[in-house]
Amino acid sequence: MKKIEPDDFQALPGKKIDLGKWPTSVPPYYQSEHEYRSTLADHVDKLSEHQNKLYASGRYSLLLIFQAMDAAGKDSMIKHVMSGVNPQGCNVVSFKHPSPEDLEHDFLWNAVKRLPEAGHIGIFNRSYYEELLIVRVHKNILEAERLPEELADTKTIWRDRYRSIVNLEKHLHRNGTRIVKFFLHLSKEEQRKRFLKRIDDPEKNWKFSLADVEERKYWKHYMSAYEDCLSATSTPVAPWYIVPADNKANARLIVSRIVLDAFAELKLKYPRPSSMRPGELRKIRAQLAK
Repeated sequence: MKKIEPDDFQALPGKKIDLGKWPTSVPPYYQSEHEYRSTLADHVDKLSEHQNKLYASGRYSLLLIFQAMDAAGKDSMIKHVMSGVNPQGCNVVSFKHPSPEDLEHDFLWNAVKRLPEAGHIGIFNRSYYEELLIVRVHKNILEAERLPEELADTKTIWRDRYRSIVNLEKHLHRNGTRIVKFFLHLSKEEQRKRFLKRIDDPEKNWKFSLADVEERKYWKHYMSAYEDCLSATSTPVAPWYIVPADNKANARLIVSRIVLDAFAELKLKYPRPSSMRPGELRKIRAQLAK
């Protein structure tokens, strides 16, 4: 099987991103359905072991961020890749339209309060990056945030929000949170096919609405917003990975490999017992033996 090289998908810091030059499909990293399932299962087992060490050591946290257009496979990605993770050490947050309470605070408030604690994995299904994407495409959402006029200037607000996010992610990195960000890069044609499947499959009808079709009209606007966002916020401490998403199985293998590499960089180990611990355990054993 061809080896997955995470660097092939990383948006390099400081480089302008042109999504038209990034593939939405690449040759599969598996030769059969059996090989795909076997490889993914191996990745899941290794992720589970890494999570155990993360939880036991209690020093780092890991934040995984998933952004994509509708039908790119975020939900199924999280379901399959994180299937072996202990729910007690992992929290998945899905970001929806801001609530009235959210609108009373700054644009990062809702996300900051949901960050993973030490020893845990946090997964953002969409994230604070929506404030640079859907809010940029649909200006009426920005108006609802009731910012002072001088701060809502569209000539400067996106630049300022990029800066706020980059500063936040650097702060989190300095305090033990490792951040890995994924943009699932789906083609417009593949999205159309998946929408049709949702219509034709009664069990998936609930996942589809007319609003999804309406958003397709803004495809170019979204791609432009994503390009600017990825270019401005992919940094050495919080990189973006642009994952070809037309093949769901392939995308899962790529993402799981990247997450494994992120864990490997932490060099996690189980805590070493103190010099007093063996004696304590012997005493406990003796008591239990009675």
